[in-house]
Amino acid sequence: MQFPESWLRSMTDPALSTADLAHTLTMAGLEVEDLAPVAPPFSGVVVAHVTHLEPHPNADKLRVCTVDTGAAAPLQIVCGAPNVAQGMKVALATVGATLPGDITIGVAKMRGVESAGMLCSARELGLSQDHAGLIDLGVDAPVGQSVRDWLGLDDTLITLKLTPNKADCLSILGVAREVSALTDTPLNRPTWTPVPVTLDERLPVRISAPDLCGRFAGRVIRNVRADAPTPDYIKQRLERAGQRSISALVDISNYVMLEMGRPSHVFDLDKVHGGLDVRWGKPGESLLLLNGQTVELNETVGVVADDQGVESLAGIMGGESTSVSLTTTNIFVEAAFWFPDAIAGRARKFNFSSDASFRFERGVDFEHITEELEYLTRLIVDVCGGDVGPIDEQTVALPERKPVRLRVARCHKVLGVQVPEDEIAAIFTRLGLRFEREEGAFVVTPPSFRFDLEIEEDLIEEIARVYGFERIPDVPPMARAEVRALPENRRSFHALRNRMADLDFQEVVNFSFVEADWEKDYAGNADPIRLLNPIASQLSVMRSSLIGGLVANAQYNLNRKMSRVRVFELGRVFWRDASVQAGDLTVAGVCQPMRLSGLAYGPAVEEQWGAATRQTDFFDVKADVEALLAGASHQPVRFEPASHPALHPGRSARILLDGHAVGWIGELHPQWAHKAELPHAPVVFELDADAVAARPLPELVEISRQPVVTRDLALWVDESVLAQELLDTIAATCAAEPELAVVKDARIFDVWRDKSLSTKEKSLAFRFRLQDTSVTLDDARVEGCLTRIRDALGAAHGARLRV
Repeated sequence: MQFPESWLRSMTDPALSTADLAHTLTMAGLEVEDLAPVAPPFSGVVVAHVTHLEPHPNADKLRVCTVDTGAAAPLQIVCGAPNVAQGMKVALATVGATLPGDITIGVAKMRGVESAGMLCSARELGLSQDHAGLIDLGVDAPVGQSVRDWLGLDDTLITLKLTPNKADCLSILGVAREVSALTDTPLNRPTWTPVPVTLDERLPVRISAPDLCGRFAGRVIRNVRADAPTPDYIKQRLERAGQRSISALVDISNYVMLEMGRPSHVFDLDKVHGGLDVRWGKPGESLLLLNGQTVELNETVGVVADDQGVESLAGIMGGESTSVSLTTTNIFVEAAFWFPDAIAGRARKFNFSSDASFRFERGVDFEHITEELEYLTRLIVDVCGGDVGPIDEQTVALPERKPVRLRVARCHKVLGVQVPEDEIAAIFTRLGLRFEREEGAFVVTPPSFRFDLEIEEDLIEEIARVYGFERIPDVPPMARAEVRALPENRRSFHALRNRMADLDFQEVVNFSFVEADWEKDYAGNADPIRLLNPIASQLSVMRSSLIGGLVANAQYNLNRKMSRVRVFELGRVFWRDASVQAGDLTVAGVCQPMRLSGLAYGPAVEEQWGAATRQTDFFDVKADVEALLAGASHQPVRFEPASHPALHPGRSARILLDGHAVGWIGELHPQWAHKAELPHAPVVFELDADAVAARPLPELVEISRQPVVTRDLALWVDESVLAQELLDTIAATCAAEPELAVVKDARIFDVWRDKSLSTKEKSLAFRFRLQDTSVTLDDARVEGCLTRIRDALGAAHGARLRV
């Protein structure tokens, strides 16, 4: 919210400098985001009166002006501005004046004619980019006065960054109310004399939706001059508040909204057919808005309609069909209270926002509607004239102002400072909060303009803001320090991040809300959890997988010429789960587990002379997953073929730990790789973070001093037999026969296929490590162990020795 400091000081003028005023507002929760001068520094520019004008003798586009600056003698100025005219009052940079950009004005000759200064445009003074002509200062400008003083250019533009709960400060009056309370200075509200009623005419209005509109007031004004010029002070204040001047009627409506916080709307009465009906929209209805956008309506959007159709979006924006123009002569002005819940999110649904909706969805004062409508009428009549009808007001439902009880002891405990009860009472009085005192408590009734006071903590915050956060002493916490041992059976998530970094992955943090197509493509989720109010239309659902975000990261990096991408994310996903009712980080029906996901794309290693460049494959990432899960169980991690919506069929696997599925790994499905415009399919994995973080306590085993015996065994098996099945048979055989306890390890080190063979077979070579704790193994015992293992594999899988 932007406004000039002078406008604020017209209502309350504390004895504070601009910087101190900004500090006071910021410390009270109204953050001053920026302080900017209305105009850049310049000096020596005064109001001058053009008394005589004649053509330049040597230039067609130049004229010689005689100007009066209030000095003893007039000055001669050569000017090329197209709008210069005799009798005009303009800005004159006198000799010695300094303009923005460190330009110093001196006496100059232009085509042989001397010029003792320069007549200035708005651009030359740094007021705007307009350089089409001179600034017309108006007939009332006093000759010889500094232009900075006449235009109020020493003013400061204040920009506030308001929090959503401070809707009462979306106006000059609201900010002035805060400053008055913070500095204990008087508040001077705008005053006016009600306009006499000269017409006995009312426009019929019916409120058909009491849950949409609680109070509606309006009046007829006839014979207005809509083409009347907007007063300079209104136009200047609007421009400095970031509003563009349009016409007198629109400018006055915007002015009252900025000054009093009261959005209103002006209808062209001659374009209204019959009466007005305040109701919810109907499917099939549409409306052309003032911004040129046509919106399709339904029963969730409030409207104001006449006998022939919808004329405006309630509390959001008016329609083009009843908009006022410079030829308008009869108008109907309305001011209403729209319930915040009935306005919230509707403008964003149509991909735009308005000043009115921004205020109504946060809550606007519902008590002073008629008074502020009188103020609006006063300004319209003073500027545009007209005959005024009576205010027609309807009240059907208003918000209940429930009293809030503040316990003084609770306030002292939360703030950590003993604020006296009399000072609390004074603070409430300065804030305009009605209260009743009880023993050790206050019962406060929130005013009609405060929608943020609902619970006890809200009142404590008000006390802290006005009392002053800087007055609350900095007291270090006095708590017993206790060093707690980390659990031995679990790694922290931070340790998992470190481990992933050790494996050459870089961490990313993505939004938890994603595109609906990602859920369908990467998770096979046709019914994701949808957001009621997404921050962007495409980010409309909660993620149930991290893979989509990592694919987007890869695509982003590849578009910026990064050929090697290795990223991971540790974050929550969101599932529907009717069995979940409560608990840590859960809500009814939603489960939010932690997931660890990674993606590898491009060369397996950085380009170097010591290794040939090759693309990362499934087994590279599988090795990373095995390293990550090392120590998570006493049993080795298992990978079994399975299908996943995001992964390539036949190149994906389910990850098992202690017989439980903990994740997936595989190449990205070719369809999704093509959709993401990736030249190669990346390899991705996703794991249950809690399973990865598990770390069973170590088991003590005897360390043998005997030498290790290594033997290899190569076997032919059918192509359809999985290597893991053979490893499982080896493990089961060794566990069942005590004599095979000396087999400490078995792993595959080679896979070979003879393309000349007609049968579909493959050769798997196993390497065994055997060791006894008491004696050295001899060849006979070793061969006996291998024979038993080979027999077991032959019986279970038809394996035969490769010779």
